[in-house]
Amino acid sequence: MMQTNYRRNRGSKRFFMIPLFIIAATLVMGAIVMLLWNAILPPLLNTKDISYWQAVGLLVLCKILFGSFGPRRHSSGPPFRRMHWRDKWSEMNEEERAKFKEEWKRRCERRKSE
Repeated sequence: MMQTNYRRNRGSKRFFMIPLFIIAATLVMGAIVMLLWNAILPPLLNTKDISYWQAVGLLVLCKILFGSFGPRRHSSGPPFRRMHWRDKWSEMNEEERAKFKEEWKRRCERRKSE
């Protein structure tokens, strides 16, 4: 019974700490964006310096427009899908693999020409 209370308390602390961590990380990243912007862009492109809050706003805008700053988890598909293709590839004979490669090469070439 004591263990259950400990887990419940730890979970509620974590529930409140995650938003605080996100806010703190955003504020720190805002400072980094401001410093990088002010160090690189004004001399390079003759832009004006930005304030700290403009940098935070720019960071939030980028998050809204482009999504996560971290690696995109769905870009390579879920692990079971990768395993599915690995199994499928290993079950193909050489002729089927060559046909598969040619089909994808044709699809990629068609996309480049569009």
